[in-house]
Amino acid sequence: MSEPLVLHPSDKVAVLTARAQTGADPLALGVPLQKPLSAGHKIARQDIAAGTPILKFGQFIGKATSDIAAGEHVHTFNCAFDNPEQAYAIGTDLEAAQTAIPRSVPLTFQGYLRPDGRVGTRNYIALLATVNCSATVIRRAATEIEASGVLDAYPDIDGIVALAHGTGCGMAGSGPGFEILDRVLWGHATHPNVGAAVFVGLGCEVMQIARMQSHFGAESTAHFHGLTIQDSGGTRATIDAIKDHVVGLLPTVNAISRSPQPMSALKVALQCGGSDGFSGITANPALGVASDLLIGQGGTAILSETPEIYGAEQLLLRRAASDAVAQKLIRQIKWWESYTAQNGGSLDNNPSPGNKQGGITTILEKSLGAAAKGGSTPLTAVYDYAEQVDAPGLVFMDTPGYDPVSVTGQIAGGAQIVVFTTGRGSAFGSKPAPTIKLATSDRLFQQMPDDMDLNTGDILSQGVTIADKGREVFDLIRATASGQPSKSETLGLGDHEFVPWQIGAVM
Repeated sequence: MSEPLVLHPSDKVAVLTARAQTGADPLALGVPLQKPLSAGHKIARQDIAAGTPILKFGQFIGKATSDIAAGEHVHTFNCAFDNPEQAYAIGTDLEAAQTAIPRSVPLTFQGYLRPDGRVGTRNYIALLATVNCSATVIRRAATEIEASGVLDAYPDIDGIVALAHGTGCGMAGSGPGFEILDRVLWGHATHPNVGAAVFVGLGCEVMQIARMQSHFGAESTAHFHGLTIQDSGGTRATIDAIKDHVVGLLPTVNAISRSPQPMSALKVALQCGGSDGFSGITANPALGVASDLLIGQGGTAILSETPEIYGAEQLLLRRAASDAVAQKLIRQIKWWESYTAQNGGSLDNNPSPGNKQGGITTILEKSLGAAAKGGSTPLTAVYDYAEQVDAPGLVFMDTPGYDPVSVTGQIAGGAQIVVFTTGRGSAFGSKPAPTIKLATSDRLFQQMPDDMDLNTGDILSQGVTIADKGREVFDLIRATASGQPSKSETLGLGDHEFVPWQIGAVM
């Protein structure tokens, strides 16, 4: 059997790299296992007394709820969440983080240069519902346009994406909920991967097209178009009107070609979902290396999922570029503590049953692995959900951990590519920014070959270095940005993963 991994000298646990059968003694401590354990689970390296801290990655992941003997399984039945240390050492690692930025020859990718100077990796026409009432008409119009074959004559158009959602009315006309939906819709309409956008409303909803346009400024609306069902004559008439309008846009949207563009123009969203015990050992650190390489090119890596960095936020705060950046992240953490408490929850509710089956015990353990996606460079900026990202480097956007909601905010903020690590498996995809999926293990890569773009399990099985795998991830990002289709694009995923974060009363 493969040797268990010890990730840091101070760790009290080791991680199984292969399944261990009943009676096995993985650490040769004379303590046979009482039941079989899957790869990714933890066993104690030493006796751990009840009430004392348990360390993994050299960091606190929970407290022992009972005495644990060396060689025993460590998981939810004997390790529990406890409040993490929040005596933050802001900026203490900033100098080291600055020296971690790689220096290399500037590279390019083949992208679509937009009139405002931003660069797209895809060229879509977006149909956006301002309200749930118009969701069906935009989906029907997109389906009928795609099925008609009219797009065959326009090879530089990637397709029609219908961005429908479940809100837009029955909500307050001001406040956080309204502002979030406002930013999400406008962020997608003006996204560099969108050549033209058509907003479709019912007509009487809270989220009014004219109000949105006025709020963000007419100077940003060169490719912005809108209509309502009430003014267009009903459902069927609106579908036909959308189709006619889109057909008229096709020659203009198609009149753009890919050209060499600097990697500094790329904003990459970092995501993980269906995590397991290997996520923080293989895929996430490899993506962290790729993030560093992108940042070394002048690009932007967007780390998100605030509930899934909880307990690991100190690792980011130590390399915050300024106190203002640090304080904004701390405020977001405090907001989540209050938000979950108000709703009768805990941030430790985050690890899903699948996460726990894969070996993750507490949110603290999950967060330490998730934060590895952010690499080693300075944290240069912190953004609210769906806020436009305008700073290069490693940035953080406040989002829930729920993948569709999180990615929707990142794309609204300007991400042209999403990289998604998974250990248990995921069928996620996104539009208008494509998703690349990284498998944490050989097993998953073999089990879901049509969904996984790249295997990082060979870090363990073949001894591939994290640095080399990170370079491979970076090269895949560059190829995908240049037009190489991701597995999720080939499968046609992404039409139903547009899920704006809904906050506030439904009225």
